[in-house]
Amino acid sequence: MRTFTSVNLNVGRWRWHAIVFSLMVVVAGIATMAVRGLSLGIDFSGGTAVIVEFARPGVTSDEVRGAVAPLPGDAVVQQYGASGDRRFLIRTVTAEAEPGAGLESQVRQVAQALDAAALPGFEIVERELVSAAIGSDLQRRGIYAAAASMAAIAIYIGIRFRFAFAVGGIAATLHDILVTLGCLAIAGYDLSLNVTAALLTMVGYSVNDTIVVFDRVRENRTLMRREPLDAIVNVSVSQTMARTIITAGTTFLAVLALYVFGGETLRGFAFTMLVGIVSGTYSTVFIASAIAVGLSRRGS
Repeated sequence: MRTFTSVNLNVGRWRWHAIVFSLMVVVAGIATMAVRGLSLGIDFSGGTAVIVEFARPGVTSDEVRGAVAPLPGDAVVQQYGASGDRRFLIRTVTAEAEPGAGLESQVRQVAQALDAAALPGFEIVERELVSAAIGSDLQRRGIYAAAASMAAIAIYIGIRFRFAFAVGGIAATLHDILVTLGCLAIAGYDLSLNVTAALLTMVGYSVNDTIVVFDRVRENRTLMRREPLDAIVNVSVSQTMARTIITAGTTFLAVLALYVFGGETLRGFAFTMLVGIVSGTYSTVFIASAIAVGLSRRGS
């Protein structure tokens, strides 16, 4: 705590360096998404969910995942039920070459892949088809949820502080979303409902951090009336640095444990949160404050 409270940052000095660096990262992420694309999971693109039960225990998720690896797209495999159960949930994306393939056709492909891997006898106990129409509806709702949250954030910050601070907060949030999506494209993770939930969680986390800094700026403006806004922001960021580092650090370690030990199903969610925590902390200190100071100068 003493180390963090003694920090004396000069945010204004590094303002343009941070903005240029962030623009480079965002452009690199957008270029990666344009070239590689951001693959959609079964929740958004449509596909099949199959639950299989093996005749004897001992089959692992890695064995099942390796068996269905030749199927089109990236199949998601997770143990269904308690750790000792013999059931596995297999989620596969509909192949682009056969968009009209029915449920039975896709289930047959899963069964053939399991047979070819010489796994123990199994039985398909449940099957479900997620249509592309449902996936498109989920995509639309996800976009609406993100847009609504951004609008609510802008209104709240604009009313509580000032318009320049609202623009800084929204710019920092957009920065975090674009950086995280770019990292997802580079790492090859699918955009699923879990990842969308992580994105919205990360947005709330980053905005909360930004509001803490802005709130301290507002308090210090009444105590440091003769000081320029640059100096007030520097003092405010330095005063909240201990809270920012400790909160971000403990959250990062918790999510890192989830990423390492949570299994394949939660890895995309945890990866999104890890990138979002780092990006959100950085944007709170540099991007949001820098833009708020720059716009306040123009407006004054």
